[in-house]
Amino acid sequence: MVSPAIALAFIPLVLTLLIKYRYYFVLLYRAVLVRIWKDCVTGLSREERAYQYVLTHAIPGDPDSILDAFDIWCSKVEFISNIGPKKGKILDRLLMEQSPLTVLELGAHCGYSTVRIARALPLGARLYSVEMDQRNAAIAEKIIRLAGFDDDTVELIVSPSDEVIPQLRSNYGLEKLDFVFMDHWKKCYAPDLQMLEGSGLLGKGSMIVADNVLFPGAPKFLRHIRKSGLYEWRVHRATLEYSKGIRDGMAELIYQGIK
Repeated sequence: MVSPAIALAFIPLVLTLLIKYRYYFVLLYRAVLVRIWKDCVTGLSREERAYQYVLTHAIPGDPDSILDAFDIWCSKVEFISNIGPKKGKILDRLLMEQSPLTVLELGAHCGYSTVRIARALPLGARLYSVEMDQRNAAIAEKIIRLAGFDDDTVELIVSPSDEVIPQLRSNYGLEKLDFVFMDHWKKCYAPDLQMLEGSGLLGKGSMIVADNVLFPGAPKFLRHIRKSGLYEWRVHRATLEYSKGIRDGMAELIYQGIK
């Protein structure tokens, strides 16, 4: 039996930890506990609930309206790890500067970043968006088409990234990737980047943008780009999407090729 005196001695430590990590506890509550409860109550997945909200609050054919509805839902209702509006503006700027014609997205999830990328592309550009989860891909497909993008602009590929990348040249006729956006499983960042390097689809000036490289983090990916010497790169510091106080970052890489 712990004496009251010993228990009282731990109170300052517990309070200190609660204060220090309060934003992480809030994230745990919003991202995990609320999700489990609503999954049970509604019988729908979190992504299906997000789609229902967007469907009833956004204007069909208006990508900006769809992104705004997503942002409201993710900020005030439930948490989904989209890129969000703050880091999204960095992505928007990079796309505008690059004006890429061939874009690869790894990790469509429920279509937020897909719509964000597609709306910034120049006329005649094509986005290949990869999502391995079939249920999420079904939601992403609905969101993409709701935003007004057809198959000529956005092609959704439902398969794991490590199966798609080797087939991009043979099955999809790609010769070069101008822009790659990574927001799938962080453990896949490094091997998928190395696979892209070996595919010959990255040319001098190709840009790769990778989200969440600091939280939850992609240390092997960062270590690879530091050591490879293939890139000019930087990390855009930011906070985690739809959260306060949790530091995150988005990596921007420009492929230089083998020197």
